[in-house]
Amino acid sequence: MSLIKREQAPLLRRGFRLQWEPRQDCHVLLYPEGMIKLNASAGQILSLVDGQRSVAAIIAQLTSSFPGVPGIDEDVLAFLEVAHAQFWIE
Repeated sequence: MSLIKREQAPLLRRGFRLQWEPRQDCHVLLYPEGMIKLNASAGQILSLVDGQRSVAAIIAQLTSSFPGVPGIDEDVLAFLEVAHAQFWIE
């Protein structure tokens, strides 16, 4: 059972910032103690996490951006659970 609910509007935890890092050629998540290099999917998902969009809206936007890709909703929910467990989002 998912701990992340589709009606929730997640946001980055205080002190964390997402940015594109040209030298790394990827999105990174910066925080006071360091940096997390993200893969393309994680960067896409976190770029939509703003505290305003619900999880359902994030899934809908990614589904429309990547039509025909099966399992986007499960992948987004699974990633957001990991991000929450790692204290990247609240």
